[in-house]
Amino acid sequence: MSILDQPDLCTALDPKSMMSLLQSFPEQIQAAWKAGREISPAKPVGTRVLIVTGLGGSAIGGDLARSVSGAQLRVPLIVNRDYDLPGFADADSLVFACSYSGNTEETLSAYEQARRAKASIVCITSGGKLESMAKADGCPVISLPGGLPPRAALGYSLFGLLSAMQALQFIDNLDQPVGETLALLTRQRDRFDPANPLSTNPAKALADALKGRIIAIYASSGIMDAAAYRWRSQIAENAKNLAFHHVLPEMNHNELVGWKCPEEALRNLGVVMLRDREDHPQVQRRFELTGELIAEKAGVLREVWSEGDSLLARILSIIYLGDYVSVYLAYLNDTDPTPVRVIDYLKQKLGGSR
Repeated sequence: MSILDQPDLCTALDPKSMMSLLQSFPEQIQAAWKAGREISPAKPVGTRVLIVTGLGGSAIGGDLARSVSGAQLRVPLIVNRDYDLPGFADADSLVFACSYSGNTEETLSAYEQARRAKASIVCITSGGKLESMAKADGCPVISLPGGLPPRAALGYSLFGLLSAMQALQFIDNLDQPVGETLALLTRQRDRFDPANPLSTNPAKALADALKGRIIAIYASSGIMDAAAYRWRSQIAENAKNLAFHHVLPEMNHNELVGWKCPEEALRNLGVVMLRDREDHPQVQRRFELTGELIAEKAGVLREVWSEGDSLLARILSIIYLGDYVSVYLAYLNDTDPTPVRVIDYLKQKLGGSR
């Protein structure tokens, strides 16, 4: 019997219950969206660009906000993962400084640069130095509940950002898509629940197929690129399992050629293709052809299709499945999904945090 169907063993591997945090995702969204509706920040006049600056679990919300906003986004949105802001940041920029802990050294550096550039700033954090600086400088703060691993606070960070973007009229009203998304994620949670056996649980089955493999995740640029990044980072942090990702059509112009050598190593790779019905028709065709070309090279190839009607629901349906897969893969790897000790070691050496 698979460990995935032995709840006592899984619970023993997960003492801080990353699974419970994962299961709270719909409630996070509901709480963050409700709180966000009460935010009424003044819209900066003449804003030409939105810059979301952050790292790791504090930055993925920016990637997803850009993806779910789609064509309705009224100004460009840039996600910045660095100590330095882009050189074009100025008084016509609105900077969302995102740090779950409030002490991420790169984000604090970017915040100081935003102040010097006279940009408008909104901070999204659970506290720390960032909150203190923002309050001292009179910058709006969207407060997040503390005490979570940043990657497990996605519902709060993403929907705090989306609610601010809606309040500032950079995107249309999302109430209907949010309602659809909550209903869909709740149904997915029931399907992916640990009580459901591997034989009928899509998340467990996919994790089982990927066990023991380096994982390649492919998605379309524009719609599912942020979802692919989330899959990669969640598999790395939760399952402590190496993964990489690329997007089509770009992957067909370079990486595809690499699916030749070394043949023995390629046979140990697991491939996951994240599909969406609104991918460009030529990208749909590229997925089919790419799958044909690499299926005989890889050990495992699986396709995952998004669910739902709205762009928000479709993207988050893919995200939620990937999050479950990453935790189930952690159990299969006989590892606790919560600690990230190598990151903690690195932060201690550098003197910072995320």
